[in-house]
Amino acid sequence: MGNITPEKIGVLMGGLSAEREVSLKSGAAVHQALLTMGYNAVAIDVGRDLAFVLEREGIKAAFIALHGRYGEDGCVQGLLELMQIPYTGSGVLASALAMHKLYSKQAFAFNGILTAQFHHFRQGEEVRLADLRFGLPVVVKPVQEGSSVGVSIVKLESELEKAVSLGFRHDSEILVEQYIKGQEVQVGILGDSPIGAIEIVPKNEFYDFEAKYTDGMAEHIFPARLEASLYSKAQQVGLAAHRTLGCRDYSRVDLLVDSGGDCYVLEVNTLPGMTALSLLPEIAAKGAGLSFEALVGRIMESATLSTRSN
Repeated sequence: MGNITPEKIGVLMGGLSAEREVSLKSGAAVHQALLTMGYNAVAIDVGRDLAFVLEREGIKAAFIALHGRYGEDGCVQGLLELMQIPYTGSGVLASALAMHKLYSKQAFAFNGILTAQFHHFRQGEEVRLADLRFGLPVVVKPVQEGSSVGVSIVKLESELEKAVSLGFRHDSEILVEQYIKGQEVQVGILGDSPIGAIEIVPKNEFYDFEAKYTDGMAEHIFPARLEASLYSKAQQVGLAAHRTLGCRDYSRVDLLVDSGGDCYVLEVNTLPGMTALSLLPEIAAKGAGLSFEALVGRIMESATLSTRSN
């Protein structure tokens, strides 16, 4: 993108996923930051007519503030590639891989990055504890959702059916994972470097949707309470996960760090939240000394295309 230009920027927000309301908040914050810095930016609530709206508005670059399906999974990125509109964040393939927990975990395992043991099930398949390689507790989650939507921790066999049903309400595929007890640590990546690791102490049993988006429902500790070498290790594991999926520009990598010092990658968020309670802006401020506006500006200036027109 270069320096600030008069070209019109579309802030893509809202969308069609279960995370629509969060995305609207992220988009509003990003839009205001861009206006404050002097960009010619317009907020666009994304629907199925997005291509028409982008053409009508004369959008020359896009800041993607979408979360979840149709925004974080490569769909919008593919449309923008087709329309030759530079955009922020990861490209089509990395976005799709990061959003699909099965394929991302397979990529991590292939590249020697630690992730919890798991079983994959499709709708209609029976989920039985006796068939698992590990015992209770387990974590049940949809394969393609974010913000912990549809996630359950199962401690008793009697709870499994309800958790599986919830997972399948959000996706036709689920993962049943080994439960890892450890510190919830999230690593911020900006450019191609880690910028810090923050520890999350949720008031709920885990860092669920309510804890993520309700003020006071989770304590954020920066820097994460890890011994210096383990703190560095967590950041390097986060960067390795980011690179393994081919991500670019920025991401937030969620880890569990157990008592033995092992760092288990949960997922890579290619379009992390940009709300007042979001973690990447907090990590950027405390770890890299970047204000919210400066962070948005850095991301905006990195907008590009993965492919070139002939």
